[in-house]
Amino acid sequence: MGLITFLLVLSLLIFIHELGHFLAAKYFGVTVHKFSIGFGKPIFSKFYKGTLWQVAMIPLGGYVQMKGQDDTKPLHTDEASDSYNQKKPWQRIIILFAGPFANFLLAAILFFFIATLGSNSLSPTIGNVLEDSPAQKAGLMVGDVIVEINGIKIRSWDDLSKIIKNSDEPLRFILLRDNRQKALILYPKTMDSKNMFGEEIKQKMVGISPEPKIVVVEHSFFESIIFAYDKTIDSSKMIFLGVQKLLQGIVPSSEVGGVITIGKVISDASEVGFVALLSITALISVNLGVLNLLPIPALDGGHIMFNIYEMITKRKPNQKVLLNLTIGGWVILFGLMGLGLYNDINRMMNGWWG
Repeated sequence: MGLITFLLVLSLLIFIHELGHFLAAKYFGVTVHKFSIGFGKPIFSKFYKGTLWQVAMIPLGGYVQMKGQDDTKPLHTDEASDSYNQKKPWQRIIILFAGPFANFLLAAILFFFIATLGSNSLSPTIGNVLEDSPAQKAGLMVGDVIVEINGIKIRSWDDLSKIIKNSDEPLRFILLRDNRQKALILYPKTMDSKNMFGEEIKQKMVGISPEPKIVVVEHSFFESIIFAYDKTIDSSKMIFLGVQKLLQGIVPSSEVGGVITIGKVISDASEVGFVALLSITALISVNLGVLNLLPIPALDGGHIMFNIYEMITKRKPNQKVLLNLTIGGWVILFGLMGLGLYNDINRMMNGWWG
């Protein structure tokens, strides 16, 4: 069942990505010869309105084959008016960006549904108070439930964490202790901490950590829209930052996962519940959108980079340079895929599957 869920989720994400390219191409009058989910020999195909729609045997990607554009033949051109390479650079950029944008849009829609169903979050219940911290000095105790800070209602640990990190003034906490409300004034202090990548940072803190308790936060329609927007933006920033830290060597290459990792994560999420599956699907969709925007030749981001160059210089990239960069892009992609698969196998050999 986990394998079926994985294939369905992956196929959905690929379909949405390629649909973005397809719709933008058709809008600008580009003929699309083929719309494929997967690579290799087709197991299903149907010719409809000038396009061959197919599902292929290897479901690890997909592509939209437009007239005049072929990643396997980067120097190929077509002089017809309905050809991709005869469109203006800004039109080609929109066609290229439409794929990743479709993934971001799908993620936002999924996050919206998660919010309307009720999002899971850490409870604003204190699980630990550091000694000599602002929280201890103010009188906060383990088990206190924070319900309000400076007049802002607190429904999750994320709510109070954001307020504390961005505070420039004393904070008036309203908390629930022994079924009674109590008000305390805290003075956040800049303290040493670590971010998600293990780097030493300084940030405003009061010296408390959460109790491992999950609450379901319900959202109104407009709150759900804001939640979806914030989660999509925050997820995108996190992935971009993760790629940056990987290139800097801060995140070890052993953390790179491949298709087996993705399959396991999706399978595990499907066992937890529907909301968890939606959350993972949204995150992977954002991941797919972000990674495709990286300026690597053979990816959407690489093609966008070439078109921006053409817009600025008013001339097409040198054909030899374009060919070499595209080949280099494929080498990078296959290298990353190989690294991910190698790490996946190592995790399996080390008992990752339990």
